[in-house]
Amino acid sequence: MGHDVDRLYRFYSQATLDFFIAFGVVLGAAMLAGMASLFLWRPPQETMLDIAGRIKIWAVVVAIGGSIDPIRVIESHVMEGYLSPAIQQIAYILFAFLGAHLATELIHWLCRNAG
Repeated sequence: MGHDVDRLYRFYSQATLDFFIAFGVVLGAAMLAGMASLFLWRPPQETMLDIAGRIKIWAVVVAIGGSIDPIRVIESHVMEGYLSPAIQQIAYILFAFLGAHLATELIHWLCRNAG
């Protein structure tokens, strides 16, 4: 029973980290791009919206480790018939995507309400 609780805690911890890393990448990149646009005499809202949309997939990649390893884990475990590790990796990717998407929506909301 204790082993299962440890595994669940590790899963929860990693999923939470993936979510907030992806969220922070999108939010930070959009905010800093908005600040940079001021130096370039460009509208910050347009720049922030553009960057938030373009960086979303890269935020997911950063959150899951910046490599193709999670995809390899999925492939190797599914081919061997073990679905649980593959499902975990897919869940990590989904949590990271959710974080990136939520940050993108926050940027859209901020830009809509700022103007």
